[in-house]
Amino acid sequence: MKYRTEITIALPREQFIRKLDDPENMKHWQRGLTHYQLCSGKAGQEGAKTELHYRMGKREMVLIETIIKRNMPEEFHATYDAKGVHNIQKNYFEEVDAHTTRWISESEFEFSGFFMKAMAFLMPGAFKKQSRKYAEDFKAFAERGTSVASQP
Repeated sequence: MKYRTEITIALPREQFIRKLDDPENMKHWQRGLTHYQLCSGKAGQEGAKTELHYRMGKREMVLIETIIKRNMPEEFHATYDAKGVHNIQKNYFEEVDAHTTRWISESEFEFSGFFMKAMAFLMPGAFKKQSRKYAEDFKAFAERGTSVASQP
């Protein structure tokens, strides 16, 4: 399954990248993130692997992020792996003007196991909705300082 998410943020690209690139900011726009831990490599650099822990309702999920390309401020690509799911995320950051940045995210999901394949087939919109929500939450955090850290 492949799809694209695009959002415009009212910040100069340099400020946008600073906010996006700071791992301490993830809790403010990645709803459900409880903690993260660097597993290998240098944080934020190509080849680095980070374990990301999320709580979504009563369910806990662990993702392994592997940075595959870092060409800031233009692009950042990573893979995210969890049981039954491999996600390739390609992010592009375009200057619209001196005060605005467009974030384009291309997502590709590969599923293994009957349950994950069935979920992807029956509910593809759930994945797209989650990606859109993260982008909107980042926009609210970046532009207004609104954090999801204390929200359910």
